[in-house]
Amino acid sequence: MSKTFAQFCLLSSLTLLVGASAFAQAPAAAPPASPAAAPASCPAILKQTFKRLQDESPQDLCQYSGKVILVVNTASYCGFTNQYEGLEAMYAKYGSKGLVILGFPSNDFGQQEPGSSKEIADFCYNTYGVKFPMFAKSVVSGKEPNPLFANLIKITGKAPAWNFHKYLIDRNGKVVDNFGSKVTPSDKQLVGAVEKALAM
Repeated sequence: MSKTFAQFCLLSSLTLLVGASAFAQAPAAAPPASPAAAPASCPAILKQTFKRLQDESPQDLCQYSGKVILVVNTASYCGFTNQYEGLEAMYAKYGSKGLVILGFPSNDFGQQEPGSSKEIADFCYNTYGVKFPMFAKSVVSGKEPNPLFANLIKITGKAPAWNFHKYLIDRNGKVVDNFGSKVTPSDKQLVGAVEKALAM
């Protein structure tokens, strides 16, 4: 091997080593920044907390933002109590499409919800298989309804006249309709309004 060729090979090797060392020491390129997730907005009407019926654990209604919501005041010993069955069927049918039903037991009308939270929860589940969210017993009418119903009454101008009054809230938190106790969960008027809200 000639002296000149040997020097060329040595120089080439040194160049490669220096280049590799510089590459190894170079800081790794930062991964592209992922876009910040937009904070979920909570409509004013849902900025409230109520105790869950089963264990009185505080529940922020903002967790239902973006859903179509049917708010119902309920009672265990009423002529309309069998509407629980229809409400649960509606929840099972449309829940995956974005519907949630919120039940608020109340003893306001005819003293038809006298039991404790545990008694009400056991009755709802054991008798009608209720799985939609239920909240602790509260006042839904008169001078001091709970904050959610106070807003619903103010917006619609309609207070519950009896158990199983229903208020429909769209995905944007707008109260779009309300239905009296005699309007069953299978009523075409109610079903149509729910389907329309889900389609928006």
